[in-house]
Amino acid sequence: MAMDLGSVLIKMGVFSASDRISVVSINLFVALLCACIVIGHLLEENRWMNESITALFIGLCTGVVILLTTQGRSSHLLVFSEDLFFIYLLPPIIFNAGFQVKKKQFFRNFMTIMLFGAAGTLISFFIISLGAIEIIKKMDIGDLGIGDYLAIGAIFSATDSVCTLQVLSQDETPLLYSLVFGEGVVNDATSIVLFNAIQNFDLGHIDAVTILKFVANFFYLFFTSTFLGVFAGLLSAYIIKKLYFGRHSTDREVALMILMAYLSYMLAELLNLSGILTVFFCGIVMSHYTWHNVTESSRVTTKHAFATLSFIAETFLFLYVGMDALDIEKWEFVSDSPRKSIGVSSILLGMVLIGRAAFVFPLSFLSNLSKKHPNEKITFRQQVIVWWAGLMRGAVSIALAYNQFAQTGHTQVPGHAFMITSTITVVLFSTVVFGLLTKPLIRFLLPPSTRQLCRDLSMSSEPATPKCLISPLLGNGQGSEVEAGLIIQRPTSLRMLLSAPSRSVHRYWRKFDDAFMRPVFGGRGFVPFVPGSPTERSVHAWE
Repeated sequence: MAMDLGSVLIKMGVFSASDRISVVSINLFVALLCACIVIGHLLEENRWMNESITALFIGLCTGVVILLTTQGRSSHLLVFSEDLFFIYLLPPIIFNAGFQVKKKQFFRNFMTIMLFGAAGTLISFFIISLGAIEIIKKMDIGDLGIGDYLAIGAIFSATDSVCTLQVLSQDETPLLYSLVFGEGVVNDATSIVLFNAIQNFDLGHIDAVTILKFVANFFYLFFTSTFLGVFAGLLSAYIIKKLYFGRHSTDREVALMILMAYLSYMLAELLNLSGILTVFFCGIVMSHYTWHNVTESSRVTTKHAFATLSFIAETFLFLYVGMDALDIEKWEFVSDSPRKSIGVSSILLGMVLIGRAAFVFPLSFLSNLSKKHPNEKITFRQQVIVWWAGLMRGAVSIALAYNQFAQTGHTQVPGHAFMITSTITVVLFSTVVFGLLTKPLIRFLLPPSTRQLCRDLSMSSEPATPKCLISPLLGNGQGSEVEAGLIIQRPTSLRMLLSAPSRSVHRYWRKFDDAFMRPVFGGRGFVPFVPGSPTERSVHAWE
């Protein structure tokens, strides 16, 4: 009988039997990733499905097959590790979010996005934490401390709006897409910063001093991480602008951008900062300065390379979550009390619903108070979609739960086992049920006629003033207000400044950027032409 290649390599001592099992597992997992991409493409126009749910279902089916073939010993091909998630999978997802963001409108409406992403996350955190302390603590599921209950608030405050973003169109519903996108990124960063701040404090004795230290540490992590990302992005822009790598090798430019982005993330983790905030703002700065300093071929390569890495990482996560949900090792610790397990999951899901509603509708009301024109305001239907978009929980919640309650993938402590299985249940239920209903809900609340009307208005020749019901927060346009056909007057009173603060800030920033930043770090319109250096186009469709 012919000996297979694996057996030959084992005989030769190239790799051991355990190595062969790993190679087989990786091959199967990569094949499943390819299947997710192909099947997701075929189901792209389906009314109910999207790529995230497709990967989740494929993972569940694969887990069932593995359970049957291993006689219930395992349900996955790879062992989940929060280090794998935070070190290898999360950075490309967050960096690409910052790299692809439409910077002009993002910062023009920065306060609106921060209102939902930061303030809203804090409100949700407090509601979920209080609900866990008041309700779950009385259910006697195990020995959990105050730090664990606060960690639960941070874990379930982390949204996963991938499903909704796959349904929303940036061209047809720019405002909703921008709100969901911007809030999702800031929300993930805020949740992880909160989680890290909780882990860095001894919360056994809470007093006023402890609370002040907690708040101070939160803002320290937030702003220091942001500064580190900005610094890394500016450093990459300066190096590439001065040395003109493209004259010799486009590969050097691309490699330097990728490595410096990843270095900023790892340096933040080394300094116990928030790597997600660092790499997000590094992506924003790189797309604003560095991307314009490289050759034309490097621009195309980096844009699609970052998007591809992010797509593969997201598919990997949903596929693994589907397989890991059936891991018997986790469920056997809570099998003696299934009602209690279902009760904990239901309470957490209810807290997510309440916590989300507690800030979306009130903050939308506050946001509408500052809008003068009725068409600028967020309608109730739009508020429902924003509320719905943040109900799904995903890989970030699972990774934080593993980090808090299981360092080795499972736990022998009943209370910790309850929280891991409950997190998996909430993630599965919210992703599948809420995800399946997302497309029908959007079609019901936003009929095609409404979307077409707003798209026509946004594409009209009139200035992009807030006359459209859903004027974009993250539009495609770039350049100054004069380039966009907008002339913004200098505010002559405090009331006028408060009515359009973000526009005024953006206008002053553009002046500072053109006078000081771009001459030093490069960028659109500020890159000198030399042989081999990037040639500047008069108009860029993407920035």
